[in-house]
Amino acid sequence: MNQPIPFGTGRSPDPAGGDLTDVMHKVAQGDKQAFSALYDALAPMVFGIIVKVVRDRAQSEEVAQEVMINLWRQAARYRPEAGSVTTWAATIAHRRAVDRVRSAQAATDREHAQAAREHTTAFDEVAEQVETRLESEQVRRCLRGLTELQRQAVTLAYYGGLTYREVAEALRAPLPTIKTRMRDGLIRLRDCMGVTT
Repeated sequence: MNQPIPFGTGRSPDPAGGDLTDVMHKVAQGDKQAFSALYDALAPMVFGIIVKVVRDRAQSEEVAQEVMINLWRQAARYRPEAGSVTTWAATIAHRRAVDRVRSAQAATDREHAQAAREHTTAFDEVAEQVETRLESEQVRRCLRGLTELQRQAVTLAYYGGLTYREVAEALRAPLPTIKTRMRDGLIRLRDCMGVTT
C-alpha cells in the first residue's frame, strides 16, 4: 500500500479512468494495491467532507483515516445498484463526521453539567451551613429568654432525648410541673422564633 497522501491536496484522478466499482470489488477480495488506488482516489474527497463538518483539521484527519479503514473492512458490503463508490464513501464520511461532532458535543455537555453540579453543590453546602448557624444562634438566643427550669427541661428533652418522666427525675421536680414548664417554654420559643401554627 502506498504511504497515505496528505489530506486536502486535491482530488486524485480515478485510477480506472471512470467508475471505481471494479476497484472496490478488488478491495473486497483483499487486494492491497486496489485499496491503495481507492485511497488515492477518495481520501481528498473524504477529508474535504469531514473537515467541513468537524472544522478541526487534526480531528478531521483522524476521522478520515477511520473512514478509509472502514471502506477497506466493509468493501464486501458495497452494492453498485445502491449508488457509486464515491457516493457510498461520501455518505460514510459525512455520517462519521457528524458522529464525531455529536460525540464531542456530548462530552462538552457532560463536562459543563458536571461543573455546574459541583458548583451548585458547593454553593448549596455553604448556604446550608450559614442557614444552620443562623438558626442555631436564634435558638440559643431564644433559649436565653426562658426561665432556668424551662431552659433545663427543654434542653434535656430535645437535646438530651429524655422523656418527660426522665426530665422530672433529672431535675428532681414533679412531673406535672415539668410538663407545664416545657409547654410554656415551647410556646415562648415558638413566639421568639416567629413560628406560626
